[in-house]
Amino acid sequence: MNDLIPIFAIVFAIGLPLSIPIVFLVLNYRKRRRLMELHHAERMAAIERGMDVPPLPLELIDGQSRRRRSSLLPGLVWLFVGLAVLIALGTIGEEEAVFGLIPTGVGLAYLIYYFVEGRKIELRQFDDDASKRLDV
Repeated sequence: MNDLIPIFAIVFAIGLPLSIPIVFLVLNYRKRRRLMELHHAERMAAIERGMDVPPLPLELIDGQSRRRRSSLLPGLVWLFVGLAVLIALGTIGEEEAVFGLIPTGVGLAYLIYYFVEGRKIELRQFDDDASKRLDV
C-alpha cells in the first residue's frame, strides 16, 4: 500500500494539471461544433423556405464570446478569499496570516482597475452594442 502513494502522487501531480486544459478544449470544441450544426440546420431550413439566410454568428467566426467582461466580480472574490484566509490564519498565528495578504492584494488590484478603467470599457461596450442594435 505504501508503494502506491508515490505513484499516485506523480500521476496526480502531472496528470491533473494536464487534463484540466484538455477537458476545457474538448468541451469548448464540442460547444462550437454544436452551435455550427444548429446554425447550419437553421440556414438550410431558411433556404428551403425561400427566406433570407441568417448571418453567421460572430462567436463561430472568431471563437470568442461577445459577453462583457468585468473585473468587479473577480476583484470581490479575490478580496473576500484573502480576508477569509487572513482571518482563518490569524486565529492560528499572526505570522501565518501574512499569506492572506496575497489574494487580498490581487482583489484590491482588480477593484482599483474596475473603478479606474473598467467602467469606461463597460460603457464603451454598452454604447457599441446599443449602436449595433440601432443600425439593424
